[in-house]
Amino acid sequence: MTKQSVKVRRLGVMSVAFFFAILSALYGLVAGIVAVTMAISGTDLGIVAAITAGIGGILLTIVLWAIGGFIGGAIAAVIYNFVFAASGGIQVDLDVES
Repeated sequence: MTKQSVKVRRLGVMSVAFFFAILSALYGLVAGIVAVTMAISGTDLGIVAAITAGIGGILLTIVLWAIGGFIGGAIAAVIYNFVFAASGGIQVDLDVES
């Protein structure tokens, strides 16, 4: 294994945005399950209505969190690119396998 030093000078805005969208969607899944479980336990809905509302709530939470993650990731990447331009980038050491 060889060590190689590289300097990150720019982040791809769309790749960072998509990464954060996927990560946020996973967080949204967990948050949606927790929120729906708590909400349904306190209602007098029938089982079919509770399951339908639960699935809809989880899907809505995933979508909203993914959209927020995409927008937040894009904004963060743009800000990082301005900082990288002003500071010259970040030095990263990588282990490269032959």
